Amino acid sequence: MARALDLDTAATIGEIVPKLAQKRVVFVGETHDRYDHHLNQLEIIRRLHEVQPNLAIGVEYLQKQFQPQVDEYIAGKISENEFLKGVEYFQSWGYDYRLYAPIFRFAREQHIPVRALNVPGSLPSAVAKVGLAGLTKEQRAALPAEFGPADEGYKARLRAAFEAHQSGKPEAFDHFVEAQLAWDESMAANAADYLSANPNAHMVILAGAGHIEFGSGIPSRLERRTHAPYAIVLSSGENVEPHIADYILLSSRQELPPAGVLGVSLKERDNECTVSEATPGSAAEKAGMERGDVLLAIDEQPVKSVEDVRLDLWDKKPGDRLRLRVRGKHRRERELEVVLEAATKRAS
Repeated sequence: MARALDLDTAATIGEIVPKLAQKRVVFVGETHDRYDHHLNQLEIIRRLHEVQPNLAIGVEYLQKQFQPQVDEYIAGKISENEFLKGVEYFQSWGYDYRLYAPIFRFAREQHIPVRALNVPGSLPSAVAKVGLAGLTKEQRAALPAEFGPADEGYKARLRAAFEAHQSGKPEAFDHFVEAQLAWDESMAANAADYLSANPNAHMVILAGAGHIEFGSGIPSRLERRTHAPYAIVLSSGENVEPHIADYILLSSRQELPPAGVLGVSLKERDNECTVSEATPGSAAEKAGMERGDVLLAIDEQPVKSVEDVRLDLWDKKPGDRLRLRVRGKHRRERELEVVLEAATKRAS
């Protein structure tokens, strides 16, 4: 039987936090590029931290191998850009870091431990190709020994995603499901390790909605390991179905402020970044940057990779001025001043 929600009587975040605080683990899902979803996550973390000071944050966005760099950032030992470089953020995750910066900054200000829960992206990809049984000993050893079965609802929800890259091999879907389990079991195992080592700690886990909805992904696998009571919170924009979550946050889509961009396409080779195209009318073209120029430095910071450029630009706004050093034809170097412009599409 269909159920109706009376939105006029819906609770506020403040009203549900006391109930969330009774759970040892709170999963707060997201659509990765929805700014309002991340603002919702931050608000829940702020309010839970007020009543549960022994709080940790587990994140899908970072790989477990980079936990030392995460700890150094939270402890104030390295800068934000050193943190991003150390965790290979733009290579391993890549979504606009401005979506996540307020969460990481709050954790740093309040000395809240952040746990990197994910596995290297190459592992689930390998599972999708050959299945768990086809992994090398080294690959299999990097995953949890125990894998719980995928329930029928879990597999049914994965079917639509699978059909976007369907293979003719009969075992392809089974391998695809195992790849998702590799993510979910690993993140659950990594969270369980922290909770077991810190018996008085509570944890907020931030992950894509698909990893937590209905409890079939990370939540049930973490509960199997720790028996910790949990709650699931999702934000509007997802398909709302019975039992998908304990709470749904209704929020309007919000956009990040425009980013400041150069307006160039870059090609990386031999520790150099070469301009393969300067968009007509872009900030770079107006400053005199040309196709074939090698970008050597931004504000005296050496540039050797596209990652270096992204690190230098991620927090810049339209109107910000940068000093570029480039090498052009005949290996002649020149200095350029660029006034960044708002992005009209994804650009560097």
